[in-house]
Amino acid sequence: MPVEKKNWIYTLKKVGKKYQGQLLSNMFTVAMVSLLVKGIGFFKEIIIADTYGVSELLDTYLIAVLVPTYVQNVFLNSYNSVFIPNYVYEKQDANGNIGSFQGSNFLIAVLFSLFMVFLTYLAIDLYLKFLFPGHTEQYYHLIKIQLWIILPCMIFWGLSSLISGLLTVDNEFLHSSLNGIFVPLTTIIFLFAFYNVLQEKTLALGMLVGSVLSFLYLVIVAFKKKIIVLSYPNFKGPNLRLMLKQVPAKISSSLIHGLNPIVDQYYSAQLAVGAIATLNYGSKIPIVVLSLISAPMVNTLLPFFSKKALEGPKILYSYLKRVLGGSIITMGLLSIILILLSKFIITLLFERGTFTSNDTESVYVIQQLYLIQLPFYICAIVMNKYLNSINKNNFLVLSSIVNLILNIILNYFFLQWMGIKGIALATSIVYLVNASIIFLYIWQLNKSQTAIGN
Repeated sequence: MPVEKKNWIYTLKKVGKKYQGQLLSNMFTVAMVSLLVKGIGFFKEIIIADTYGVSELLDTYLIAVLVPTYVQNVFLNSYNSVFIPNYVYEKQDANGNIGSFQGSNFLIAVLFSLFMVFLTYLAIDLYLKFLFPGHTEQYYHLIKIQLWIILPCMIFWGLSSLISGLLTVDNEFLHSSLNGIFVPLTTIIFLFAFYNVLQEKTLALGMLVGSVLSFLYLVIVAFKKKIIVLSYPNFKGPNLRLMLKQVPAKISSSLIHGLNPIVDQYYSAQLAVGAIATLNYGSKIPIVVLSLISAPMVNTLLPFFSKKALEGPKILYSYLKRVLGGSIITMGLLSIILILLSKFIITLLFERGTFTSNDTESVYVIQQLYLIQLPFYICAIVMNKYLNSINKNNFLVLSSIVNLILNIILNYFFLQWMGIKGIALATSIVYLVNASIIFLYIWQLNKSQTAIGN
């Protein structure tokens, strides 16, 4: 008996090391590709800063892209988050039909993307006048010109999101990550080659062409790897029905959480022209850092947690604790270093052309306040993927409501107290509260599961 027990423990540890090695290897692959993609993306931001500075034209582009990216983050990425774990279950199910499962999901993605394009087209005038009142007709016209170009991107984003999910489940992380290179690359090309001709349409057309190229790349890779195996849709499968039950909760959570950037822009738009652009520059470094760190985690942890969930809640929870421990220490140290170097970074990267030293003084403090959120943001992402993998999305709705209410309250009072800087501080505090609430829920959930198991 002792020998058998020893062999069982040895085997379990060996398997655990194998999974850990695979997870770290996948994270490293995604991290390296993300570094390349974000490097190109940040070069794009430097060119934009040199070309547009803190201007009304850049403000209008940021507003134009707000709704499409909101739809992408809230609806399309949310759908992908419930698609991946249930696709894993479908593949493990002896009675599963992955072709039918894929066909059903691609059909849903196309129909939903078309619906959101049509809805945005109809509601844009109401949306602009309500959230960004008091501007000239020329200002609104500039927004709409760019928005009409960007709208078709939502269709390609929806399909690309699903294909990328299929690739990650099959451990094709290199190809699923490389698709992010096309939008910044085409935008750079358009800025250098076509800005004098396209003018206000330059950034929007760069995004559209890049999105189409990204989609085509993923399609070619997926068919070459024989990952897409479409067959007639069937909406009666048990795993698909379980997935569809999770969709409202996940979308509701992301819908509420996704309102936070809109709330921030609403408050910043109440200030002088250029306030939105100032806030945008101040958030660039934190966003790049968070993207570089979160991309490997988002892309690898969800399929990893989904596969580990099949082995039981105790094993899954032990992996969660390891990832959280490493995340809070690493991101805490990184946050401190970047805060200390904040002014130097802004001066080095942005202070040229129409971006002056006066702009640097405003932007670097905003950047410091945004950087406070780094460890809490990453930990919240890890815990979100944990809950996604076990189809516990309902709680995320409650936490998102708390975050939105807190963000509105803090934005209002901090804006009076600190001006535009208060919006950045409010964001960091919201992520601190968000991470704390989710951790307490998971801790209580694991405690209950342990008690039942005993």
